[in-house]
Amino acid sequence: MNIFIIEDEDLAVKKLQKTLQAVDPTSTVVGTADSIASAVEWLQSNPKPDLILMDIELADGQSFEIFNLTEVKSPVVFTTSYDEYALKAFKVNSIDYLLKPVQKDELQAALNKYKELKKGFSAGTPDETMNMDHLLKELRQKLQPPAYRKRFLVKHGRKLVSIDISEIAYFFCDGRLNFFKTYDNQKFVIDYTMDELDEMLDPEQYFRISRAFFVAVRSIDKIDDYFGNRLILGLKPSESKEALVSRERVTEFKKWMGK
Repeated sequence: MNIFIIEDEDLAVKKLQKTLQAVDPTSTVVGTADSIASAVEWLQSNPKPDLILMDIELADGQSFEIFNLTEVKSPVVFTTSYDEYALKAFKVNSIDYLLKPVQKDELQAALNKYKELKKGFSAGTPDETMNMDHLLKELRQKLQPPAYRKRFLVKHGRKLVSIDISEIAYFFCDGRLNFFKTYDNQKFVIDYTMDELDEMLDPEQYFRISRAFFVAVRSIDKIDDYFGNRLILGLKPSESKEALVSRERVTEFKKWMGK
């Protein structure tokens, strides 16, 4: 098995090579690279290896950039210092993850997995391409969290004003219009749907209690039981539209409030 290692720490490269020989003496390290640039150059100048061991964090950036600069035809096992529990959610059949420092039994398991799935690794197969695209999307989202909205530009009379997110107590839908209300009790119409807001608002700061309401922790004055296994919130500033926590969201809402 021909293996290409992308890793910017010399000691880590040596340890990987030593561990590879211990778990699979038939494996051969055909090349190493310590940066995005050198990895791209090597991949463009050499036959594709059977497997790539790729560190995520390199000296010149994250190794995801390699996939933007050249075609990667080999299956990849990522090595990373990120928490193993966060990475479990992103496993796909063609790719595995090793948490640094790489352990012998984990590397052995990854190589065994590769051998079992080898038939699925022929270059350019739809499944491999789909898995790689999915992997990169999920890992980017995890390692580079989305930038949530910091302010909203809204109409105020004949003017446009920018309202900082820290000033907004809650968002809600009333009829065909969507609004937010600030802590000083000003109400503004917004041009975004509730589903669009779901992508814009930091879930640490706002919770979607129903299809029609997002609330901030600071806006919650009281919480009472409500029929149908729901909850009803007293908000500050007050709002005539009832702020009901839907039955399906009650458990998650309680967890969120208890963080």
